[in-house]
Amino acid sequence: MSLIRSVLHMLWMVVTVIPYTLAVLLTKWVSGSSSKTYRVARAWLKLSVDSAKVIMGIQYRVQGMENLPTDPKQGVVLLVKHQSTYETFLMPAIMPRPLAYVFKKELLKVPFFGWSIGALDMIHIDRAQRSRAFHKVVEQGKRLLDQGTWVIMFPEGTRIKRGEKGEYKTSATRLAIMTGAPVVPVAVTSAKCWPRKAFIKSPGVVDVSIGQPIPSVGRKHDELMAEVEAWIEAEMQRLDPEAYAHKS
Repeated sequence: MSLIRSVLHMLWMVVTVIPYTLAVLLTKWVSGSSSKTYRVARAWLKLSVDSAKVIMGIQYRVQGMENLPTDPKQGVVLLVKHQSTYETFLMPAIMPRPLAYVFKKELLKVPFFGWSIGALDMIHIDRAQRSRAFHKVVEQGKRLLDQGTWVIMFPEGTRIKRGEKGEYKTSATRLAIMTGAPVVPVAVTSAKCWPRKAFIKSPGVVDVSIGQPIPSVGRKHDELMAEVEAWIEAEMQRLDPEAYAHKS
């Protein structure tokens, strides 16, 4: 049954991404408005999350929304635990402000999906050119944060297996410190239902926990990231203790 549900959801996403991509590109061309284009793209991402609930039985539960800044001019760097594709869809669907992902430029080549994110005001980088990539993150990140857009990054850099921890890289905290924006850590247990690189998904509840903003002014980038890492990993063990039982 999980296989059938997973196939149906994939087909639903493939079918719906085509008209939504055309709508994104048309909105961008007609209005030239980043906010309007983002709203169209966000609608498809929310549809994908909602359809995952209906078709595959994957629900989500969020705690800590009260920790998010309410000032529309306040920029934030969101640092999110990355276990699957699910949270890349979920974060824009639940966050109250527009998000700008930092992502590898290879995604721009993905038909329809890549064309959509290429039309959005986000930060695509060439990982092979690290210094230039970081310069681009800082330059575009500062502009986005100044206009109230929240920059979202996965500090481990890639999807991590359930119960595991990757290397937390400091590019996100460097950006936060250089711009003065606070960082907000987010723990997500998506791998319980949507495992890393898995086609077959399982019904269940994905827990999302949003931590309190951590000021970046006057901090050192490695110390700040160590604090983010400690909070996220401790929260992951609290939310999904079964995944970490073998380490206790």
